[in-house]
Amino acid sequence: MRIGVPKETAAGEHRVALVPEVVSKLRAKGLDVMVQAGAGSGALLPDAAFEEAGASVASDAPQVWASDLVVVIAPPGGDEIRSLRAGAIVVGFLAPLTSPVTTRALADAGVTAFAMEAIPRISRAQSMDALSSQGNVAGYKAALLGAEQIGRFYPMLMTAAGTIPPAKVLVLGVGVAGLQALATAKRLGARTTGYDVRPEVAEQVASLGAQWLDLGLQASGEGGYARELTDEERARQQRALTDAIKGFDVVITTALVPGRPAPQLVTAEAIEGMKPGSVIVDLAGEAGGNCALTEPGQTVVRHDVKIVSPLNLPATMPEHASQLFARNVLALLELFFGDDGELQLDFDDEVIAGACIVREREIVHSGARATVEAAA
Repeated sequence: MRIGVPKETAAGEHRVALVPEVVSKLRAKGLDVMVQAGAGSGALLPDAAFEEAGASVASDAPQVWASDLVVVIAPPGGDEIRSLRAGAIVVGFLAPLTSPVTTRALADAGVTAFAMEAIPRISRAQSMDALSSQGNVAGYKAALLGAEQIGRFYPMLMTAAGTIPPAKVLVLGVGVAGLQALATAKRLGARTTGYDVRPEVAEQVASLGAQWLDLGLQASGEGGYARELTDEERARQQRALTDAIKGFDVVITTALVPGRPAPQLVTAEAIEGMKPGSVIVDLAGEAGGNCALTEPGQTVVRHDVKIVSPLNLPATMPEHASQLFARNVLALLELFFGDDGELQLDFDDEVIAGACIVREREIVHSGARATVEAAA
């Protein structure tokens, strides 16, 4: 069986789906790997490194897409899907809840598609959790962006010219990205505070040396995500957050509910009340943003507050982001193949069944199916 690794074509995407370290492990299982020429260049991985790991390198993109199993980072486009052969397997971030066109095209192509973001968030599947691995990268980079854009020191400095107090950083949404943002800001010397509607994460926030912002709301949901707030809860949260946000120098927002618009946490009133020169880093821009004045993909200044909304932050750290993603993929592929390298898809396995969005021209993932039906 041949595994194909095409060069990513999405704007700003510098990651590659497999790295030489993982290629060599797949080759040890007797699997062939074909990498498109230049696929790893954005992650500083030359073609020679893949060849040394045992992969073949092809300059012809359709040849790579015609492999038995294709691994990607970003959802493939129409032309790329048409290059897939019927019966092939596709693995990657496939946006089953937000891109019905992609899901429908994959089904029509007669392939079996596994979405990395649909992998069940259970303990057995932690090594395959690409959302978490890439969220770690995004949270780390968000803290650095806050420090870069603030124009002030993060740590407290005691100098001959006097003492500079530490910057106060608030992280809204304490999942994987939020925890990493808190940890990184803390290491840089900031005074950190975390907030989430899931009270069970307060202990994790405290373990990082950060304070917990308690607004008296509880909204734990399934799969480790927060549930959607009621209108009354949302109003209470907004009033309390608006007052609290005004006292921070940097606010990093990471709150997302899969397949839904990002909840608005930072109001225009809160921004207007922040100290001039303060910074908001909104990681939810791809879903509309957590901040009322966010312009996704842009950096804007409103009421003397800088609002930064980067898209696809993991792609800005492609070397390590690719390495982590490739290891997630390897863990999933180890469920697909036996020790002899033979494909053994067991759809009674909750991880394989949960990650599968398309099979035998049918959309089998309930969320993806509902998204496609809504768009029809």
